[in-house]
Amino acid sequence: MNQAIKVEVQILNAFVDNGQGGNPAGVVLHADELTNTQKLKVAAGVGLSETAFVSNSTIADYKLDFFTPNRQIAHCGHATIAAFSYLSQLGVLAKTNSSKETIDGRREILIQGDLAFMEQKAPTYSDVSTKQHLILQSLGLKKENLLPNAPISLVNTGNSFIIVPVANAEILKNIQPDFDLIEQVSEIYDLIGYYVFTTEVDDEERDASTRMFAPRYGILEEAGTGMAAGPLAAYFYDLLQIKKQRFLIQQGWFMRTPSPSLILVDLTFKDEKITKIMAGGKGKSIATMIIDI
Repeated sequence: MNQAIKVEVQILNAFVDNGQGGNPAGVVLHADELTNTQKLKVAAGVGLSETAFVSNSTIADYKLDFFTPNRQIAHCGHATIAAFSYLSQLGVLAKTNSSKETIDGRREILIQGDLAFMEQKAPTYSDVSTKQHLILQSLGLKKENLLPNAPISLVNTGNSFIIVPVANAEILKNIQPDFDLIEQVSEIYDLIGYYVFTTEVDDEERDASTRMFAPRYGILEEAGTGMAAGPLAAYFYDLLQIKKQRFLIQQGWFMRTPSPSLILVDLTFKDEKITKIMAGGKGKSIATMIIDI
């Protein structure tokens, strides 16, 4: 009989907002000997939306593999921030510029004090207007609930999200998602999920309040999604013509159990065209788990 393996998992809240809330992720260090099957079992045992497994890399400072409770995912924003925040807290990051290897390439990481930022690709956009009725139906929305002169659009900066603009915070708060239908649309477009936003926020320094639904990956809703905030910042810059370098995006306020998160997104441009996206925030250690597999 095979002996059970005990795997230590650090739990960190990423994208904490003024030291509170955030989106919890698991982080497993020294994961080189774990198979993908074992990593999936660990992620399922942790039960959070994503767990990052940190290994040695020949092309970057670290290799990161991301698993939801039901599958591997190419990138994960809050688990990246959690992992590099933890590595920084351990004192093993020798410099402010670092890097990660993922299953589809190398990405830059930037440490600024207690903030960690991760690189995303320049955005691409796809028209989803032929399925707008289905997207609205899956959220319990009507066309008049949308923000005027703002299209529903698919944006990809490494992962694909459908960005849905709604007119105000009350509409965002009262969304009634049909998760089966969201999953169907997500399969059609190969999405991580939906990122629904409003520009109506209480803090004038912030640009949007958001909700993220990703039932295709076993995530009904989560508190902070860095890989969705990057596409939203690009959407603001390119489609809404809001020509700023940094966007502040809050999330998690309207979950059943609120967990406010704050994601900072910095854009790099050349000739007013986005060339790079860096999304980041703060990570806070909260617990340690031992998972037997």
